[in-house]
Amino acid sequence: MKTKKLTVLALLSAVALTIFMVELQIPPLTPIPGVKLGLANIITVYTVYALGAKEGAAVLFVRIFLGALFSGNFGTIFYSGGGGALAILTTIALKPVLKSKQLWIAGCLGAIAHSIGQMIVAVWATGTPSLLIYLPILILCSIFAGVFTGLCAQFLINRGNKIWKTIFK
Repeated sequence: MKTKKLTVLALLSAVALTIFMVELQIPPLTPIPGVKLGLANIITVYTVYALGAKEGAAVLFVRIFLGALFSGNFGTIFYSGGGGALAILTTIALKPVLKSKQLWIAGCLGAIAHSIGQMIVAVWATGTPSLLIYLPILILCSIFAGVFTGLCAQFLINRGNKIWKTIFK
């Protein structure tokens, strides 16, 4: 891997991690446990569409690992990893289908996939299938959060093209 590309990925990972850590300091927006905006996913969606699938997955998993480590809650790595894996696979699968004006769809479907992945891990870890009753609420919240993060990534891709070309070239 070229030094410049590695540096860009490290920078994107640092930005995603910083956003994640700042978001941890924001009080919950709803009384529903586990619901948050997922603002760091803006960087993940952006990276997949700007640099590629492998790069997006690398940024995501570095952020998940370091986020669990720095937040002091390493147990969440399984939930975030399960949700993140399903979300990144969804985002990567949508890349050839979506245009740059449709990234909000990738954000939305990725967020839904993240909730499903987390729920699969939760049911597996606890052995409690009745947790699935909670899934429709998570999916509804994921739609709103995912549209927002997807629109932010779409803005970065579409409006920041000139700036990003000077940085990444």
